[in-house]
Amino acid sequence: MRDRVQKVLDEIRPFLQRDGGDVELVDVTPGNVVQVRLRGACGSCPGATMTLKNGIERTMKQRIPEIVSVENVPNIPQFAV
Repeated sequence: MRDRVQKVLDEIRPFLQRDGGDVELVDVTPGNVVQVRLRGACGSCPGATMTLKNGIERTMKQRIPEIVSVENVPNIPQFAV
């Protein structure tokens, strides 16, 4: 399943990169929820939720019907202690 998901993300990636963004596959859960991390301009864009749901998730579900949803996993900065 992970390979299939990565292939779809690779198809979507050029559209995101054109606007200065990117997407990284974090995980595919046992319940078929795809976890991604939006990068670059997509990571801070106010329209990121629309991109995630109306672009990435819709395309993912069309190509892989078993997918339940696509969720963004924010990048948590690591602080030095």
